[in-house]
Amino acid sequence: MATGLERNLLGAPTEEHQRVEIYSGVARLSRTVWASEVRGAGTTPDVAVMLCHPTANFLGHYALAGLAERGFGAIGFTTRYVGNDTSLIMENCLLDMGAMVSYLYERGYAAVVLVGNSGGASIVPYYQAQARQPTVTDPPGGGPDLTAAALRAVDAIVMLNAHPSRATLSTEWLDPAILDEHQAFARDRSLDMYNPENGPPFSPEFVARYRAAQLARNRRITAWAHAQLGELGTPAHGPPGLGDLAFVVQGTAADLRFLDPSIDPSDREVGRTLWGPPQVANYMPAGISRVTTLRSWINQWSIDDTHADSIRWLPQIDVPVSVVLGTADVTVLPAMAQQMHDAATRAPVRDLRFVSGATHYFEGQPELLDQALDHIARFIAEHVRNP
Repeated sequence: MATGLERNLLGAPTEEHQRVEIYSGVARLSRTVWASEVRGAGTTPDVAVMLCHPTANFLGHYALAGLAERGFGAIGFTTRYVGNDTSLIMENCLLDMGAMVSYLYERGYAAVVLVGNSGGASIVPYYQAQARQPTVTDPPGGGPDLTAAALRAVDAIVMLNAHPSRATLSTEWLDPAILDEHQAFARDRSLDMYNPENGPPFSPEFVARYRAAQLARNRRITAWAHAQLGELGTPAHGPPGLGDLAFVVQGTAADLRFLDPSIDPSDREVGRTLWGPPQVANYMPAGISRVTTLRSWINQWSIDDTHADSIRWLPQIDVPVSVVLGTADVTVLPAMAQQMHDAATRAPVRDLRFVSGATHYFEGQPELLDQALDHIARFIAEHVRNP
């Protein structure tokens, strides 16, 4: 913690969970979501900047100190699913966000700005759209009625190194060379991005065939999940009252862009992911969308079913929108940032800022993090504090 800053632990009360979706009874029964508040010692900031993600632990987020030094209440928020998205339902994340947003206003903040960081873009525009005009009553896979949630709208939203949708990202990373969901290493060499006979570079014909096969695999898993969910609790499919079932998805780090810099060009380092070499990340247990449940797959990973897609909700956003991206991010690419910026057609102001050479976590790049945070601070000063 930088000198002159103070940290507070914030707990916002929530409603009782509808299902047992996290195994910790302590967490469920506390009916509380948590955030860390960092601010200048002895100060009372007027604007809270709340960093959001469906599952990441943001209590110690790298941007908190810098935002606090720029005069904000920097809020590192965690949902009930912190550290484990196996059973995650996106709409429950919105309820958790709503609890903390209301708490921040009650705490005395005049304005709240939501920052969707990385996968946080899946929930931030969705939250604001449902706060303004709630429409979702029966989420895919089952979940809360958002028309009864009374979510409180915020004053602006920011996307920081954020991709548009977890479902889209997962689909574009799914390995279409896997022939059998139960055989991790049985592969179709004609669809294997790690087979040097196919590239890189990858031909336009291969790219088109590969992307179509990825989409088809996502849809096959989704169809299977729907079918399994419909059979749960029948005599041959588990005990009565069983409402969900876990399963494993192998091969989830096979995006052609990991190996071919000509696809969606950027300053990224080719041949690596945030978790090391893509050939290893493709199978490592901590992979994206690796362990999930029937309901959660349908809700957050199904390309056709999920509601948590920023591109769906950004056209409804009527507050200022800023998109900030490091050009050397290996996961989020400039084309994704441009897509989100362009989708915010109703926002009274929208901007797009690229930080040249910055990586996903700004590791070892304090000067580039300063550039990103300076831009966010100016954006808030111009369009929230002094609109």
